[in-house]
Amino acid sequence: MIWQCRTGQVESINVSHGGVPKEPVAEALITAFGLNGDQHRDLRHHGGPDRAVVLYSLELIEALAREGHQIRPGSAGENLTISGIEWTAVVPGAKLRIEEVRLEITKFASPCHIIAGSFRDGDPSRVSQALHPGWSRVCARVLSGGLVRVGDAIALVD
Repeated sequence: MIWQCRTGQVESINVSHGGVPKEPVAEALITAFGLNGDQHRDLRHHGGPDRAVVLYSLELIEALAREGHQIRPGSAGENLTISGIEWTAVVPGAKLRIEEVRLEITKFASPCHIIAGSFRDGDPSRVSQALHPGWSRVCARVLSGGLVRVGDAIALVD
């Protein structure tokens, strides 16, 4: 049996008026449309009900920084930076709970040129699921919304 950590916490909540980096806020209301205060410049590729929230792992951000990438929470476009949960378990179909908020992972987030500044040589392919399985950011739909705060517990749920 492989043990996976199913609980963790919200380390950073990140929003922007369009583009990156997304900057930290202490709390945010999450609705079916995403985080209040977060906007997208390109609605064809970002946002929408199946991409309402983007999540990423603090442990992976720290590992990427050790590789020499200029990444930090929010710089790769994620709304929620989380820690403690085994990232390989955060895959399409997985469900997460943060207080009353429920999220369902819908897809791996494709790397794009917008986040290139976070990566050595401007190459964001380091977080491509196809090239580096287990290192991608993920998109989620909101099953039920609510207020999320930095430090809130987050859990993988069945």
